[in-house]
Amino acid sequence: MLEKIKELDVNLLVYLNGLGSEKYDGFWLFITNQLYWTPFFLLLFFLIYKKIGGKQTLYVLLFIAVLIAFTDQATNLVKHTFERLRPCNNPDIKSIMRIVLVRNSYSFFSGHAANTMAAATFLYLILKQHFKYLGFLFLWPLVFAYSRIYLGLHYPGDILTGYFFGALFGFLLSLVYKKLKPQYFPG
Repeated sequence: MLEKIKELDVNLLVYLNGLGSEKYDGFWLFITNQLYWTPFFLLLFFLIYKKIGGKQTLYVLLFIAVLIAFTDQATNLVKHTFERLRPCNNPDIKSIMRIVLVRNSYSFFSGHAANTMAAATFLYLILKQHFKYLGFLFLWPLVFAYSRIYLGLHYPGDILTGYFFGALFGFLLSLVYKKLKPQYFPG
C-alpha cells in the first residue's frame, strides 16, 4: 500500500512538474522566494492593523512568529527523521523531470507548505469576522507550495502533508489565542 502511494506521488510530481516550461521558470523562481512576498505581508498586516488596531496586530504577529517557529522546527525534525530525498536529488527520477532549482536538504514534508498553511489558517480563524473575503488568503499557500513542485523540490505528498500539519497547528494555536484573548489581549 505504501509503495503504491509513493508511486502515485512520484507520477503526479512528474506530471505536474512536466507542465512547466523555461518561459515560466523565472516567474516560479520569483514566487518561491519568501523575500518577494514581503509587500504582500506588509499589505496584509496594514489591513489587519486598520481593522483591529496596533496592540491586537502585535499580538497576532507574536502568535504567528511562534507558530512559524514551531512548524519550521517540527518540519526539520521530521525531515531528518525520514530523510526522503528531494525529487531534484532522486537518481530514479532526475532524468525524467524538469529540475529548475536544487536544494540538498530533505523533502518530507514541505516547510513552505506547513508554514504558509499554518499562518493562513490561524489568520483566517481569528480574523474571519473582520474581513468579508478572507478566504482568498488560502491562495497564498496554494501558489507558494505549487512553486515547490514546479521547481522539482517537493513531491505532492510533501505539500499535502505540510498543508495538513500547518492547518492543524494553525487551528490549535487559534484556539489558544481565542482562549487567552479576553484575559490577556483585550481589545
